[in-house]
Amino acid sequence: MEGEMEEHREGRERIGNDIESMVDGRGNAMEGNFYYMAMDADAEGGIHQPLLLRRRTMNTTSQIAVVGANLCPIESLDYEIVENDLFKEDWRSRKKVQIFQYIILKWTLALLIGLATGMVGFFNNLAVENIAGFKLLLTSNLMLEHRHFQAFVAYAGCNLVLAAAAAILCAYVAPAAAGSGIPEVKAYLNGIDAHSILAPSTLFVKIFGSIFGVSAGFVMGKEGPMVHTGACIANLLGQGGSRKYHLTWTWLRYFKNDRDRRDLITCGAAAGVAAAFRAPVGGVLFALEEVASWWRSALLWRTFFTTAVVAVVLRGFIDYCRGGNCGLFGNGGLIMFDVSSGVTRYSGADLIAVIVLGVIGGVFGGLYNFLVDRIVRTYSIVNEKGALFKILLTITISLVTSCCSYGLPWLVSCTPCPTDVQDQCPTIGRSGNFKNFQCPSGHYNDLASLFLNTNDDAIRNLFSSGTDNEYYISTLLIFFASVCFLGLITYGIAVPSGLFIPVILAGASYGRIIGTLLGPLTDLNAGLFALLGAASFLGGTMRMTVSVCVILLELTNDLLMLPLVMLVLLTSKTVADCFNKGVYDQIVRMKGLPYMEAHAEPYMRHMVAGDVVSGPLITFSGVEKVGNIIHALKMTGHNGFPVIDEPPFSDAPELVGLVLRSHLIVLLEGKKFTKERKLTGVSEVLRRFGAFDFGKAGLGKGLKLEDLDILEEEMEMYVDLHPIANKSPYTVVETMSLAKAALLFREVGLRHLLVVPKTPGRPPIVGILTRHDFMPEHVLGLFPHFKPHKQAKGKN
Repeated sequence: MEGEMEEHREGRERIGNDIESMVDGRGNAMEGNFYYMAMDADAEGGIHQPLLLRRRTMNTTSQIAVVGANLCPIESLDYEIVENDLFKEDWRSRKKVQIFQYIILKWTLALLIGLATGMVGFFNNLAVENIAGFKLLLTSNLMLEHRHFQAFVAYAGCNLVLAAAAAILCAYVAPAAAGSGIPEVKAYLNGIDAHSILAPSTLFVKIFGSIFGVSAGFVMGKEGPMVHTGACIANLLGQGGSRKYHLTWTWLRYFKNDRDRRDLITCGAAAGVAAAFRAPVGGVLFALEEVASWWRSALLWRTFFTTAVVAVVLRGFIDYCRGGNCGLFGNGGLIMFDVSSGVTRYSGADLIAVIVLGVIGGVFGGLYNFLVDRIVRTYSIVNEKGALFKILLTITISLVTSCCSYGLPWLVSCTPCPTDVQDQCPTIGRSGNFKNFQCPSGHYNDLASLFLNTNDDAIRNLFSSGTDNEYYISTLLIFFASVCFLGLITYGIAVPSGLFIPVILAGASYGRIIGTLLGPLTDLNAGLFALLGAASFLGGTMRMTVSVCVILLELTNDLLMLPLVMLVLLTSKTVADCFNKGVYDQIVRMKGLPYMEAHAEPYMRHMVAGDVVSGPLITFSGVEKVGNIIHALKMTGHNGFPVIDEPPFSDAPELVGLVLRSHLIVLLEGKKFTKERKLTGVSEVLRRFGAFDFGKAGLGKGLKLEDLDILEEEMEMYVDLHPIANKSPYTVVETMSLAKAALLFREVGLRHLLVVPKTPGRPPIVGILTRHDFMPEHVLGLFPHFKPHKQAKGKN
């Protein structure tokens, strides 16, 4: 008995020493929840300081608080299946009916995600078209009465109110809703669970903030926010509602894990693209190419089914609106910008022109991404001052946008209406190619036709065929410069905003300029050059090829342009990769999210797994004293603890597995303790718990350490950890190259990777590799003589 007490006294001292050494900066078993951001805005690829244990100012996950925050409490997601005794017993006892129910539920949720996202996408379009249409009609009517100043006041005033409403929602209700949301979804599917990115409040603000922002005339789109919206809808359905808002569905217990929620959120992201662009196949490819870090064939089927449901929902609502039941929304169908060309062949000059267009798009795309980086960093200084400053910045950008949109058309002269067009010229009381603005009867203002329309109508005007002489080159140059400027200064304010529409507008503008210049030398009309220009700029900024190609073809219904769109995308992406990363990769990096890249850095090949783990570790015995567990949980931020059996439970020290913090808290809450240090077995735990008791609660509302009520006498009792320990954790030998370990970590979707010794006679575990241990900031902090690979900036 005396020896046993001495052993446990040593165990307590060991844990205390481990904690102290970790606080001194060497304990590396930490999961990687607290990511320190000390970026130098002028240092491309500068070294961040390593993780710290002290909590500091929380960095929100919103687009507007990217740079300058000290610390971001970011959790990784547990995508790995925890194969403990409870899990195995649950699967052994699960009947065929329950398995069938689980499969049906997954397809049912895919159906519900498609239905909900399709309805939200339609509602967004309906609201934007009617709100923006009312504003533009009011302005147009005042212009017809030659009340120009009143028209500007009405136009700018409406924009100001709408922009302020969007900013107030973002600043006070859900800061995480600002920006595109695609980087956050991409990070989540990589295994990063940043704060509130998929919360119900974020969903609410994303929907209405996007409607107000787009209706306010900002040069931004609702397409990026729709991806985030679809992911939020999927998360809300998958976790069984929200306890905070009293919306819960207990029958969704099968999905109380990160693995199934990841599949649902992937379906939601694809549905968002399908609803935004009315491109179901493009949505599937977007999820595969851009946001998902992990994929399988079963997920492909469910994602395709979800986007097909979105297409059906949109088709039904659009057919209903064609009867004039939706106000100003009602024209068009699933094809947003129908530019069917009928061109069946291309000349050599056309191919050369397309390649040149791709090079221009690549250069412009790299420059655009560089400027986005700098502007967002600058805005973060203002936004960190508080909600009021966020609103003031948004209002300022709104006034600048209104002045440009209303003032610049005065710089161009009026153009006589063409005689060979079927459309009404000038268009009065509706959208169209020919805006009257201040011109006399029979004339139109070509720049007003682009500015005083919704962004979708402006794109439709630029893509329209048979209008080679409709826009002057000077008009297109002014519009291109203005759209680039306004799109850049708009991204980063406290409004849900996407980059797709500004990029398409700018690309279509310079594409049409080149098409107008090359008119006598090519078989392609200016509208098709606008489409190719949009593709080149998208490839240069987003660095996506397959998904953008299909989205554009579904948008425009122009399959004959497929070879040229493919060529221009490949060219622009190749050129742009020489300068920097894609815009979403840049945003992920600016936000300090510990994203695991698909390719390991070259210097990792010269290192082994044992080089980056540090110790000593905090481990638990297979049967551990309750007080030791409580002490370790209070004093550390670890998410996972190795469990080691020692004599008399084993002949020699051996690794049992890994136990999670959340599972430990649930086990302690059940108080299945013993006075003697002995094995209790899985049967005792099964009497008190079921497998679903250890499932993950939604939005971090699960049991916390502070909720435990452990009595003083219970602190000296023991608890058996074997039933809840994952007995098959992923392990690597300490001599495995760090590059190989990084690829395994990402491709399997791990949170913990245990490092075991190569030689016998040593402790059974060397350390734990977490996401933090693969980050360049940590690795290069330990080994500063290695230099980061410059070429890595072009990876996607």
